[in-house]
Amino acid sequence: MFGFSKIGAGGKGAQMARDEINAFLGSGTDYHGKLSFQGAVRIDGNFSGEVESEGTLVVGKDARVEGVLRIGQLVLSGKVTGEVYARDKAVLHKTANLQGDLVTPVLVVEEGAVLEGRVTMSSTGVEAVETETEEIS
Repeated sequence: MFGFSKIGAGGKGAQMARDEINAFLGSGTDYHGKLSFQGAVRIDGNFSGEVESEGTLVVGKDARVEGVLRIGQLVLSGKVTGEVYARDKAVLHKTANLQGDLVTPVLVVEEGAVLEGRVTMSSTGVEAVETETEEIS
């Protein structure tokens, strides 16, 4: 259930333990609003709204997330619709479905993942691209 690869300084092949997840939004549940957190959060249900964190957002394979995500890292196995600003990295596993705009310096896409929208990979940082996008709107 929690068997996903750890991203970042933990290195290749390391497993994220249950105690590294700060919150778990389970399947069969619906959440609406704003989510802010530190560390890592896993969503396996439905979430609609805004997510802000310097940490890692894990979206499980049956999860549906809609809105604006401003996060450190995204690990996607389910569906996200909206705008994603992943400051460090975005990982799309083979069951991932991302509909919308993605801004990140590092993108990992497994065979089978679906990505429909605009991708911006910026070495100047996500914040610079996000500000530039807001000025154009």
